Amino acid sequence: MSEVPGRRPARVVVVDDQTVVREGIVMLLGLLPGVDVVGAAGDGEEAVRVVAELAPDVVLMDLRMPRCDGVEATRRIRSEHPGTQVVVLTTYADDESLFPALHAGARGYLTKDAGGDEIVRAVHSVLSGDAGLAPSIQRRLLEWLSESESEPRPTGPPEPPDGLTTRETEVLVLIAEGLTNHQIASRLRVSTATVKTHINNLFAKTGLKDRAQAVRYAYGKGLVRPPGR
Repeated sequence: MSEVPGRRPARVVVVDDQTVVREGIVMLLGLLPGVDVVGAAGDGEEAVRVVAELAPDVVLMDLRMPRCDGVEATRRIRSEHPGTQVVVLTTYADDESLFPALHAGARGYLTKDAGGDEIVRAVHSVLSGDAGLAPSIQRRLLEWLSESESEPRPTGPPEPPDGLTTRETEVLVLIAEGLTNHQIASRLRVSTATVKTHINNLFAKTGLKDRAQAVRYAYGKGLVRPPGR
């Protein structure tokens, strides 16, 4: 990939909790024109601090990390530092990873089998105002749009389904957005124990077994929709 004349390299921060993977990505990008890796972080909390210090153009964000995962880190970065874009770089391409990340504000989504040139293209795509999506992710979004095209669109706030209370529905939506129990408790100003009670109740009413099923259920019921819908 050749560098575009007159365009400065994009300043990038790499976030991944696996040291070998993180250092490998930094080394790979260091060999390519068009990007300048200015920092790295091992989890979401550190990522937010590094972005505040360095004000990079783009963060390459892993999703499943300790302390603060990639979805919450993306949400905080986009809220606190809107000049920094986020491209997810993860092993996971399932709906319960994809949609919460996009909902949190990620403009790009790649899997870790992406080559260096593809990563650089995604970085510059999001800086140009476009989406930086892997082909498989684009196909999944098109499939989702096709599947939901015939579904009636709600004209107002969705009604709680399957006998859920308003609060249980609220908790379900926050689960679908990728928040942890502690984060939900903080958002709703209740205790973690109360959140767990709501989750147990909504799981019992809907027959859900885990959070992954809860994410699919929330999107299937139209409680949460991917960005742009």
